[in-house]
Amino acid sequence: MQVTTGVDIIEVERIKEAVEKIGESFTNRIYTDSEVEYCNKSGKMKYQHFAARFAAKEAVFKALSKYVHSREDILWKEIEIVNEEDGRPRVNINKLQKYKIEKLESIDVSISHIKDYAMASAVAMFND
Repeated sequence: MQVTTGVDIIEVERIKEAVEKIGESFTNRIYTDSEVEYCNKSGKMKYQHFAARFAAKEAVFKALSKYVHSREDILWKEIEIVNEEDGRPRVNINKLQKYKIEKLESIDVSISHIKDYAMASAVAMFND
């Protein structure tokens, strides 16, 4: 089994500015409908949730970068972060299957955020 990792951190303010200034053209390019719905339901913490999902998508891309040549090879919306019933985030890898990332078995993701920053790490596991 081969394991690769990725990590990302982002300022919440950068995502807040993008959401407020660019609006739907930004959110529609980056997030799935379910991600937007989840973040918008988060009240005062919605920008932390948007930022955390952005960081998670970056971390996933970094974990997959050995198998994907360019950031443009995967659309932002195809790295979808969903929540388990217990609230734990996970990557919906079904959206990545069309890329035929060989031997991808699973991706674990961890997300954290505070007032000003959001970060995420991703661990991808591949069968040899």
